[in-house]
Amino acid sequence: MANELTYPLLPCRDLDESIGFYEALGFRCTYRQVRPNPHAVVAREDLHLHLFGMDGFDPEQSYGSALVVVPDVDALYRAFADGLRTAYGRLPSAGIPRILRPRKRHGTVRGFSVVDPGGNWLRVSQLGDSEERSTTTGLARVIENAARQGDAKGDHDQAMRLLDNGLRRFGDAPAADRVRAQLYRAELAVRIGDRALAAAALAEARSLELAPAERDALAEELAHAIELVAEG
Repeated sequence: MANELTYPLLPCRDLDESIGFYEALGFRCTYRQVRPNPHAVVAREDLHLHLFGMDGFDPEQSYGSALVVVPDVDALYRAFADGLRTAYGRLPSAGIPRILRPRKRHGTVRGFSVVDPGGNWLRVSQLGDSEERSTTTGLARVIENAARQGDAKGDHDQAMRLLDNGLRRFGDAPAADRVRAQLYRAELAVRIGDRALAAAALAEARSLELAPAERDALAEELAHAIELVAEG
């Protein structure tokens, strides 16, 4: 039978808090009920999510997740990030809720993640991107592996260990890869609450010499890290 639709149903501790978060992302609340159980629907164009409230629910223990496939992950990320900055006065990158910038993660497609106030993950992926095994090597491969642990799995400590080991092992890696690794270390350090390490990693990244084209290519990543470290 054609035209069936499936919508994820995600738990939350406070329905109004979650609705407010999704409104900051540009969603509209199209339905809200209190009884017999708290339930709401939020929609942003063709993206529709159903939320339900649970007494005593712990977002840290949530296994809720939804895959979101879009034609332009970068445009959606920028829209989400701008909305969160307006609503929160900063870009939430640590704890719950948070948003993580787009990256290529080893073994999966390029994309980014959002963790909502209920601890549910929105895993946003690029439509048409390939999941074929990466051809990167050396420190570039290490960064992709670290992103798989830190961004897709949420294991920030393991991601940091991978980067630290990779930087020691591939000390002669291209400067652009070393900059990317240090910028990601700075971001991870913010997530684990180590402000001194975040500042040191950012300083190391800024000290490395790059060709003008490389600096232009990394400008957005650098600006992101600077923002997070300043707020952290």
